[in-house]
Amino acid sequence: MTIQKVPERILAVLGERNQFIMGNVAVAYGAILAGCRFYGGYPITPSTEIMESMGRLLPRVDGVFIQMEDEIASIASVIGASMGGMRSMTATSGPGFSLMQENIGYGCMTETPTVIVNVMRSGPSTGQPTEPAQGDVMQARWGTHGDHEIITLYPSSCQEALEMTIEAFNLADMFSMPVILLMDAEIGHMKERVTIPDEVERTERRVETIDTESYVSYRQDFGHTDMCNVPDIFGTNTMGYHTGLTHDMRGVPVTCDVKVHEGLVRKLAMKVTNKMEGIQRTEDYMLEDADRAIVSYGITSRCGEWAVKLLRDEGIKAGHLRLRNIWPFPKDRVYELAGQVDKILVVEMNMGQMFHRVRQIAKGQCEMELLSKVGGAIPTPAEIMERMR
Repeated sequence: MTIQKVPERILAVLGERNQFIMGNVAVAYGAILAGCRFYGGYPITPSTEIMESMGRLLPRVDGVFIQMEDEIASIASVIGASMGGMRSMTATSGPGFSLMQENIGYGCMTETPTVIVNVMRSGPSTGQPTEPAQGDVMQARWGTHGDHEIITLYPSSCQEALEMTIEAFNLADMFSMPVILLMDAEIGHMKERVTIPDEVERTERRVETIDTESYVSYRQDFGHTDMCNVPDIFGTNTMGYHTGLTHDMRGVPVTCDVKVHEGLVRKLAMKVTNKMEGIQRTEDYMLEDADRAIVSYGITSRCGEWAVKLLRDEGIKAGHLRLRNIWPFPKDRVYELAGQVDKILVVEMNMGQMFHRVRQIAKGQCEMELLSKVGGAIPTPAEIMERMR
């Protein structure tokens, strides 16, 4: 990871350094700053502004924008562009995210770095297109079939939407895999002040330089600390194979060998689990002496922090743990918190998707309670305070 200065011509395209913009537009700005030069997508509320912004910006930075015929084609085009060496992304919402799952699995199996943004709306099915929700939390983790790991980031402000988009591209290249940016519709559609940085952290994609005869597309060296694939780029001097089938280290299908499949799947998981500390992010707020805690993420965490401030004014020792990266799940920090406090209140806009995971990790060390909202309503600080009292 290196710090790189953003070229002046890119900053000129994005405009003023300080802007009052939507979270969706901030995602597009983050993608341009990260070096994304291909977007393949299909419009869907409430993520459409990301697509519109990328359609406006990419031609001005020598990038490529394509509106595809549907979400399946969108994620396929993004994977293809990445295999051609471009940083690429798409954005969608719940119904479109469902359609992308097969190709997200393909991206995991072929170890292709891509970024998928899901601006969540209320479901299931087409549900409430314009209402916010947090109902895709488990779909982000388990939406595609089979055993796999996934990295999912979760911003709670428009500024973080920009910053986490940059981080998502870096993680995708670092781990050679799809990375998901999960965002509430409320964050996507609200407007806040966003500062455009003139420097960004950047991880360059590693490109294999060895000769064709000795090239191995998919290493499975379990004794090596870095198990991530170094992908071949179409049109370079290496020649690899890409398939969603179980394959050997050359990429050649080997579908009936138990050892080959086990080695491949374990490798896909271990390249992430071996480096959990470098991925997991949480944020503590007034937890040092807390005897009860709120756990939340996204828009609900903003309400949770306000509730903590007001509860402290009443003399109640409340604190807040915000989940910034929800997958891989920060189980060590949650287990530690459960041993510190008497009660954990999980606040989320679904019927308890993250609550069940937190309760499982807490292992009965403290009282557990869920504050659940569905239908587009956001939990208020007053509601959270009442539960915490």
